[in-house]
Formats: sequence, structure tokens, C-alpha cells
Amino acid sequence: MGADMTMPKGSNVPVPAPAVRVELGWGTGPGAPDADASALLLGPSGKVRSDADFVFYNQPAHASGAVRHEGKQRTATGVTDVLAVDLARVEPEIETVVLAASADGGTFGQVPGLYVRVLDAASGAELARYDSADATVETAFVLGELYRRQGAWKFRAVGQGYGSGLEGLATDYGIAVDEPQQAAPAAPPVPASVPAAPAAPAAPPAPPVTAAAPAAPRPPAAPAPEPVRLTKVTLTKDAPSVSLKKQGGTSGGMRVNLNWQVRKQFKGWGAKLGRAVAMHADLDLDLCALYELADGRKGVVQALGNAFGALHQPPYMLLDGDDRTGAVSSGENLTINLDHIKDFRRIVIFVTIYEGARSFADLNATVTLQPQHGAPVEFSLDECTVPSTVCALALLTNDGGDLVVQREARYLVPDRGVSPQRTIDHAYGWGMNWTPGRK
Repeated sequence: MGADMTMPKGSNVPVPAPAVRVELGWGTGPGAPDADASALLLGPSGKVRSDADFVFYNQPAHASGAVRHEGKQRTATGVTDVLAVDLARVEPEIETVVLAASADGGTFGQVPGLYVRVLDAASGAELARYDSADATVETAFVLGELYRRQGAWKFRAVGQGYGSGLEGLATDYGIAVDEPQQAAPAAPPVPASVPAAPAAPAAPPAPPVTAAAPAAPRPPAAPAPEPVRLTKVTLTKDAPSVSLKKQGGTSGGMRVNLNWQVRKQFKGWGAKLGRAVAMHADLDLDLCALYELADGRKGVVQALGNAFGALHQPPYMLLDGDDRTGAVSSGENLTINLDHIKDFRRIVIFVTIYEGARSFADLNATVTLQPQHGAPVEFSLDECTVPSTVCALALLTNDGGDLVVQREARYLVPDRGVSPQRTIDHAYGWGMNWTPGRK
């Protein structure tokens, strides 16, 4: 299918590739809400087998490995949210993979240029495209579906909207959604003037019985599966902070992810770098963290000097590698052990440019904090208009045993001869001694 061809609603095309990349995309603009891609794996009944067959931002990978939510890529004019589908690994009892989107903070009538594309994962060739042009008040949308027919896969353009959001869409396909439960109303008290009911007559004594075999113990009831949590938090200038405790993020690991892409070509670099996957080693950003523990110890977690940290001993955070592409499927990742919240006093998460650019100008980056047991927290960086090589992303502060996340998105300009790390240290009053390092 040509790049400029779009399918009519209800039509279908063969999908000959064993693995595909599904891009849900839309335009940006004043008042346009954000959106999120999701996938549901359905059996012959047209329903999921369990909540595990729902892949979205809070549950980004299916247990089979067949479907993964890889996340967003942003440019100055639009956003794509990506699902990777390995059709060869989809379990035989799954007949359909529904490809959906949900609007965050608005309706799809406010989302310009909504579309879905199916690409061959190996070659990048476009196999199918459907553009939605008739959305109005819907807050969730099934754009298309991948389905089996006689041993082969096809894609169908669907274009069905829901006014009840992701919750309504998920529930329609058999997902149990975590909703706030209201307490049942208490029984009204018995008025004092009402006489008590007469006591029932005593029952006659039971005749003696011979000993009998004890009743077989009841097997313990299987624990009910936890419902899916759909909540997420987007930090903005107007609402820059959130309590992890209020979002359920009080234990387990919290992954901090930074991914980025270049909005346009850097002058003098020669090659166009419009896509993060094409950047290779030309641009190297480093995710770092300054920490201060409750006992007063201070330090830094960063790739420089191989100070990657440790998860189960101080500083209870670990940098899991040094990514040089910013690719949305990986990016830079730092894990913080929330089982040790009491051991933290404060943490500043920041990013530095190691090589490949002189400032963050024309860089588009997204930060996501994903607790193991809570709603994800995400925010985008503002456009950089100063010659900055270091940006404070977030400040985490221990507030009475709760970790509060504050969006910083603060570009700093180091003085001549001053390192980015020392610049962050000075801005946040850490007071550490610094020596040159390399990786």
C-alpha cells in the first residue's frame, strides 16, 4: 500500500509480515488532548481471556511477548504511540488483536489527524493505513484490528468510538477495571422507642448422635485477580507535583525512563536526524541522579565513572545502562527501590549532554516514572531556548514517608569551565566535591 493511501472504514488487507509495528498517530495544536495506544488480545468469544490480555501504558507487555507497548515519539507537529506485534508469537487461541486509542483530557473530536499505520517490522514498509475523520465526542476509539483468517493475518479498518473512555472500551471487551468503590450505606439505627423483639423460644435439645467423620475442609478460595488500573498522571506547569503514596506507588521498583528525538536537522551535521532510531551515536544523553539519604550521605548515580549505583543497598537506585539512541523502546532508564522510601531524603533526576550537541535546542524529550504498584507519572520537557547542556528533570522529596515528585524541566547553563554535574549541585545546594570522570 502506498504511503498516501488510506483504507475506507470496514475494509481489510492482508498482512504478510511475521511481525509488525503499529503506529497510532495524531497532530498537535492548541487545545488538542494527548492520546494513548492500547491493544486487546481476544479469543473466539470476542473477549479477553483475562486482564493479562490488555496491553497499555500501565501493562506494557503481554506475557507471551507477542504484543508490546513501546511508547511515544513526539515531533513539533505530531505524536505517534507505538505497539510492536510479533504475529508469529500470538498464541493459537487468540484470534484478534484490537488496536485502540484513548484521549487524555479531551475528546477525539479535538484530536487532529488521527490515524493508524501498520508497518513491516523488518523493512519498515507500510502495509496498511486508516485515517479517522469522523470523531466527535468519543474519548476512546478502536481504529483497527489484526485478525486471523485461514491461517493468515489481515488488518481491518474499524473506526468505532466510545464516549465512556478507555474504561468503557476495556470493560466492553471483558476487562475488570479498578474503580473507586463507594462504601455501602450504613443500616439506619433502630429508634429507642421501638420495643425489642421477644426472644425466640428455646429449641428442644438435639438427640444424641454418634460420632461421624469430620466434614472435608473447604479448599481455600483462590485470590481474586487485581483489577487493571487505568489511572496515570501527567505533570504540567499548572500541576507540577504528585504524591506517589496517593497514586499507590509505595513499594517495589520505580523505573524512570527518558526518551528523546530531534525535531529537525542540526546545522553542520550533514545527515538528517528527524527520527530517534536514526540518531545512532551522534547524540549521547546521560540520565543521572543526585541523592541525599536520610542519614546525610550524598552521591551521584551516572554512567561517568561507572557510578551505576545499587538497588538493594545504598543508594537504592540503579542506572541500567547507557543508551545512545534515545529510541522509544529503551532510552535511558534508572530504577529506584521504593521499598526504601524511608532511606531517601531527596533525589534530583537530571540529564546531561555527553556528546553530539551543544545544547538541548531542537530536542524533544519525555520523562516517565513508572512505579511497580501505582499510576505512571509522565511529563514532557519544554522547548529549550538557552545554550543548556544540563536539565533538571524532577525533584523527589521525602515528605513524612511519602515520596513527592515535582516536575522541574529546568534548563541550566553551566559557567565556563564548570561541569554540568557541578552546575546541578550548585542549583540544588548539594555541596559535593567533583573530579573529572569518563565512561
